Amino acid sequence: MLLFKHKNVCANDFLRKKEKKMQKNQMSFLKNFTTVSDARTARVSSWDQSGRNKDYWLVEAGKTVTITDIDGPGCINHIWVTSFCREILGPSIQHPVLGSSVAPVTEMENAEGVNWEINDPDYYRKVLIKMTWDDFDGPSVLTPLGDFFCIGHSMPASFSSLPFNVSSRPCEERTFGGTAAMNCYFPMPFNKRAKIEIINENERPLGLFFHVDYELYHEETKNIAYFQAAWRRDMPCAGWGNDLCVNSPEVNSVPNLDGKDNFQMLDVKGRGHYVGCNLSVLHFQGSWWGEGDDMICIDDEEVPSINGTGAEDYFNHAWGMQRNQSPYNGTIIHDADTNGYQVSYRFHLTDPIHFKKHIQISMEHGHANHLSDDWACTAYWYQMAPVTEVTIQPVEERLVLKRTFNTPKPKKEAEMTLEMNEAYRARNERMKVFEQNKREQIRLNGSRTAPSEEGNRKLARKVKNQFDQERR
Repeated sequence: MLLFKHKNVCANDFLRKKEKKMQKNQMSFLKNFTTVSDARTARVSSWDQSGRNKDYWLVEAGKTVTITDIDGPGCINHIWVTSFCREILGPSIQHPVLGSSVAPVTEMENAEGVNWEINDPDYYRKVLIKMTWDDFDGPSVLTPLGDFFCIGHSMPASFSSLPFNVSSRPCEERTFGGTAAMNCYFPMPFNKRAKIEIINENERPLGLFFHVDYELYHEETKNIAYFQAAWRRDMPCAGWGNDLCVNSPEVNSVPNLDGKDNFQMLDVKGRGHYVGCNLSVLHFQGSWWGEGDDMICIDDEEVPSINGTGAEDYFNHAWGMQRNQSPYNGTIIHDADTNGYQVSYRFHLTDPIHFKKHIQISMEHGHANHLSDDWACTAYWYQMAPVTEVTIQPVEERLVLKRTFNTPKPKKEAEMTLEMNEAYRARNERMKVFEQNKREQIRLNGSRTAPSEEGNRKLARKVKNQFDQERR
């Protein structure tokens, strides 16, 4: 009896300790404020190192820039990015040389005919963000810039969660290529080196404003779990019955227990924990896209041990997706508002999914995978040793599918006068001069980027040396 009682006491002590540990982990970001840390806070950014006001970098077409290259040990705590990428349809009223001396406010929209430019509708998918930790060869993060920050379908929309938030101008929300401020708060620890690159696979230059806020430590992090992110897309998913009604008895009679034909959200080997995803779906059928279940296989499982009850349930909604957001889950874009485009997120911040050897996370596209929709997912996880190589689909397979219409032609061709023809001739001549001046300004702005990269490296080394000196 005494032995039994002792066992109960030990078990209760163990449970209490475990509960306290869980509470500490959940509230650590607040409890950190109650103690002084032996750390050095620093930042690298796109600030104009000449002291003027050109606080952005220009990444020319086909080029790669390094926005962060810092020595550790340390941890990146926050990344802020905003960007612009414009397609010029006609010569602006503003002179390209004089206009280059001010902040790129006219780059955002056509202000009552002052300029005739549009947002490149695909640049959030054409531009990549790449992160490499320590001395590992392959990247731990390689995703489209927009999708990394939960901008699905290249359509920004304002939302707020704990690890990510986006602030989009109201006039550009839910438009392809609209401008937005993007924030990431996932901690990204490193012991030796942290390198973040922006790869512009676009045919147009990219304007980039950014902050990367980080801490330096004197001691390396033991048993470090590195931040990881990967993106994949199926367009369309290989459905077998897209012309069958969702939730019909014919579809619901088909079993799916192993999930082998599911949309694969993540499939990696190693040891770590999965912390969430964002999912972008373009639904073609016009009914309901989210009837499929999530299925998770851990380690050596061939049949999933974690099974869900529907896509909306995985994202912690019910009876379809609602137009709401929370710190851990929510809807960014609702398909009812955008003719079939849906963007959702779910972050496992208090309930990470642990694995020791292997994890495979998938979701049915319609029950038993009968629907053929456009699915794209960015998965986030932490792992003790980064995966050997994170790959990305080529740019042509990343482009957003758009529901568009062709502008109708007039029934009768207009009779051109001498003045009308002269207007076209004058426009064409001015366009030639405008494009020449614009190219020169792009070259000049682009030439500032490489020295700024080196300037950030020098500043990071200076901060690191000062911090190391404090310990000696």
